[in-house]
Amino acid sequence: MKSRQLHDLGIPPGRLMKLALRLAAEAAGAGLNKPEVRQRLTDLVADPQAHLHDPHFAPLAAAFLEGARGGEDTDTASGAAVSPHRPARENLAKPAPFRIWGKDLDPNSLEQMDNACSLPISGAGALMPDAHLGYGVPIGGVLAVENAVIPYAVGVDIACRMKLSVLDLPPSVLDTQKEKDRLIRALTQETRFGIGSKFTDRRQHAVLDEDWNFSPVTRAEKDKAWGQLGTSGSGNHFVEYGLLTLDHDDLGLRAGVYLALLSHSGSRGTGARIADHYSKVAMSRQPQLEKHLRHLAWLDLDTDAGQEYWHAMELMGRYAAANHALIHRAIAHNLGVAVLAGIENHHNFAWRERHFGREVIVHRKGATPASVGKVGIVPGSMGAPGYVVRGKGLAESLDSCSHGAGRRMSRAAANRQFRWPDIQRWLDARGITLLSAGLDEAPMAYKDIEEVMTAQDDLVERVARFDPKLVKMAPAGERPED
Repeated sequence: MKSRQLHDLGIPPGRLMKLALRLAAEAAGAGLNKPEVRQRLTDLVADPQAHLHDPHFAPLAAAFLEGARGGEDTDTASGAAVSPHRPARENLAKPAPFRIWGKDLDPNSLEQMDNACSLPISGAGALMPDAHLGYGVPIGGVLAVENAVIPYAVGVDIACRMKLSVLDLPPSVLDTQKEKDRLIRALTQETRFGIGSKFTDRRQHAVLDEDWNFSPVTRAEKDKAWGQLGTSGSGNHFVEYGLLTLDHDDLGLRAGVYLALLSHSGSRGTGARIADHYSKVAMSRQPQLEKHLRHLAWLDLDTDAGQEYWHAMELMGRYAAANHALIHRAIAHNLGVAVLAGIENHHNFAWRERHFGREVIVHRKGATPASVGKVGIVPGSMGAPGYVVRGKGLAESLDSCSHGAGRRMSRAAANRQFRWPDIQRWLDARGITLLSAGLDEAPMAYKDIEEVMTAQDDLVERVARFDPKLVKMAPAGERPED
C-alpha cells in the first residue's frame, strides 16, 4: 500500500506511517491480498486493543496504544510536545483534514501536506491545483495553525508578490518596433534582475523610515535591503508588458483590451536571510521533531522569537510592496504615462484570520488569498496567459486559490529536456518577445494554466485575462530565489 492510501485509513504520517508501510509489505509477502490488508488496518485504527495479538500488525496496534497513553501532551504522529495553554486537536492520531484541488499532483507534495497536517498545532489545510514539492509545506499548500507560525510554511521568499498596472497607452504600441523599443528601454532602465542585483543610485521609499532594529537580522540587513529596493531578483520572478482583456466592465474600467505591466517578485536577499535565520531558530525550539518534519518547525507566537519573526515577516510584506511600487512608478514615469488601474497581492505569507469559529494563523505558501470579493492575480508562464480573479470565499480552501500555473518538472529536468531554438520558435509563433530568462523557465516546464483555472472554478471567478508580450527575467545561469 502507499502512504496516501494509509492516510485515508486514518494512519498519520511519521513513525506510525513508516511502521504501517513496513508491516503492510510484510503481510503482503506472507500472502495477504490488498483488500485483506486494507480491512485489517481499517479495523486496527478503529480498535487497536483488539489487534494486540494480530500476527501481522500487532506492533502497529501497540504503537497506536502507546501514543494514546501519552495523553494530551504528546502528538502520537510526531512525538511533538503540545503547549499546555493551547487547545490541540481532539484526536492527534489522525491528521488535520485537508482538501485537494486538481489532479495528478506530485505524490511528494501530497506527502508533505500529510506531514504538515500531522503537527499538533495544525487545524486544517488545503492543496491548490498548482501544487508541487517545496520545503516543509509544498508550493500551493495552505495551512491553518493555532497561535504559531512556521517559517518554511511562509517560504524562503517572504511576501512574494504580484502587481499589475493598467497603463494609459494604446495596445497598438506593441505593433511597431520603435514603440516596443521604448517600452523595453523603460523596463531595463528601471529595475534589475539577478541574485545580489542592486541600484548604485538607490531608490527611496517610506518603508526605510520604519523601525528595522527590533530584530538582529533586519538591523543587519537594512543596508542591503535599501540597495535592492526596486529590483526583481531571479528564479520565476519577472516584469512584463502584455494585453489585459476585459469582457465586461470591471476593475473601474470599461470592457476592452488594455496595455498592462505585470511584475512578480518578493523581499529579495533580506527576506531570504530572515527565513533562514528564523527557520533555524524554530528547529532549535522543536528538537523532538523527526528528521522528515524538521522543516515544519514552528515558533509560538507568545515567545520573543515568534514575535520577532512575525514582525519581520510583516516588514518584508511592506518591503516587497515597496519594491513593486517603485518598479511600476518608475516605468510609468519613464514612459510619461498615467496608471488607469492597479491590482496586487502576496502569496508567501501568513495571516491572522477567523476560520472554524476561531482565530488561526493561515499560511499560504504559493497560494493566493481568495476571500469573497477579493481580487488577485494568477499568472501563467512567460508564454501562457494569466488571470485577474475574484475570490468566492470557499471555506474548505481557507479562502485561497493557486498562485500560478505551477511547475510540472524540476529546473534540472527542464534544462536537460529543452533547447533555446525550440523555445524561441514557440514564443515567436505567439508574438512574444523574450528579453532574458533561463531555460529552466521554459513555458513547457509549467502546468497548463487553463487546467489549473478549471480545477479551481469553485474558488475564484475570472475577471480579466493577461497575455504576456514583452517578457524580462533574470538571465540564464542565475541561481533561483523564488
